[in-house]
Amino acid sequence: MPLSATADTSKTVKLERYNSYLRKIHSTKVLKASSKVLFRATLLIALVLVLLLALNYHPHSAAHPLHRRSFLSTGLFSSSSSSSLGEGAAWEKRVRQSSTAKRQHGLSVLVTGAAGFVGSHCSIALRKRGDGVLGFDNFNDYYDPSLKRARQQLLEKNQVFIVEGDLNDGPLLRKLFDIVPFTHVLHLAAQAGVRYAMKNPQSYISSNIAGLVNLLEVAKAANPQPAIVWASSSSVYGLNTENPFSEEHRTDQPASLYAATKKAGEEIAHTYNHIYGLSLTGLRFFTVYGPWGRPDMAYFFFTKDILHGKSIDIYRTQDNQEVARDFTYIDDIVKGCVGALDTAEKSTGSGGKKRGPAQLRVYNLGNTSPVPVGRLVSILEGLLGTKAKKHLIKMPRNGDVPYTHANVSLAYRDFGYKPTTDLAAGLRKFVKWYVSYYGIQPRVKKENSRADESA
Repeated sequence: MPLSATADTSKTVKLERYNSYLRKIHSTKVLKASSKVLFRATLLIALVLVLLLALNYHPHSAAHPLHRRSFLSTGLFSSSSSSSLGEGAAWEKRVRQSSTAKRQHGLSVLVTGAAGFVGSHCSIALRKRGDGVLGFDNFNDYYDPSLKRARQQLLEKNQVFIVEGDLNDGPLLRKLFDIVPFTHVLHLAAQAGVRYAMKNPQSYISSNIAGLVNLLEVAKAANPQPAIVWASSSSVYGLNTENPFSEEHRTDQPASLYAATKKAGEEIAHTYNHIYGLSLTGLRFFTVYGPWGRPDMAYFFFTKDILHGKSIDIYRTQDNQEVARDFTYIDDIVKGCVGALDTAEKSTGSGGKKRGPAQLRVYNLGNTSPVPVGRLVSILEGLLGTKAKKHLIKMPRNGDVPYTHANVSLAYRDFGYKPTTDLAAGLRKFVKWYVSYYGIQPRVKKENSRADESA
């Protein structure tokens, strides 16, 4: 083979090898570029999904319209998001309508725990006199939620809307304060009950301390800052032996975790008053009872057990004395709450900063007439026409105290608080409600009807 032909062949092979090398480099570059594009696209999609999920995530399962919107219903994933916006607008409209006063110079009050015993009664009383009232409740299952739902229906008939949510849901509370310039807050939401604290102590910390702080944090930043009236408890007197209990007596010996959280609440209130200028009034309730009451209270479950023929435990002190309570009828408590709201001065803070001294108060709200629990049972026996199966036992060390007695002279002086309902009259109204609500015909009524028939 000629030398020139060999050279040409060699050049051709080298050229093909070089072109092959270039093709490999090009393919590698294309592959790398494609990988980068794919990675960036994947990252972008992931970030969009995380952002959407974050915008639609809520730490509490409060079932109000703002929390029902799915990211699939937003404009990014649907050609129309008008249904979601309409739902939010309708919800905000209900919030505004419920909060708007119907009388000149009426209050606009956020009532927490509005589906509760005291909260529902106060909400209706305020609404009936023309104040704006917005309820707030989480409808927990500490006791039968169906009773709370029934109270909610009663409030709706009185044009009071309840927002379902948790006190620790800061964004929801801030949203409400953005919509409504509340003049007052009546803070009644709390984890109640002395004995339950031994079973579920964390619930008391979450509601009575963390929930209170969260509410105060939102209130201090509101413009205008509302005046706040809130429920403390006679339990703060704990092991106090001076009678009757006065606001001047020591409250540093709580006998239960519930009492300790309420006492902590009073100290927290002092702090927010001192630093941020919030007007705060604490009310120490004494054994509230009446229609629509709490099933965990003695008068309530005594009634149930007597009607069902079950035995009831009646406590006596360790030295064999009768346990007595300053039972206070719900209507008297409502008058006290409204009186405290009406005399609450404006908060003095602005933009989260104190501008001057603010009002700080605490009051006893009781009946001033302690009654032995045995007497309570006797009254119920007469109203129900049934003898109770009594089981006398020594009071266990579960946080209960043997005796309560309220001195209400301070509340009388400042807003005319004067209880007018004795235990017999109040229990008569409670029993009338109880047998109607649960569809029960007491034996005393049956006997009366038989007597009428025989006559």
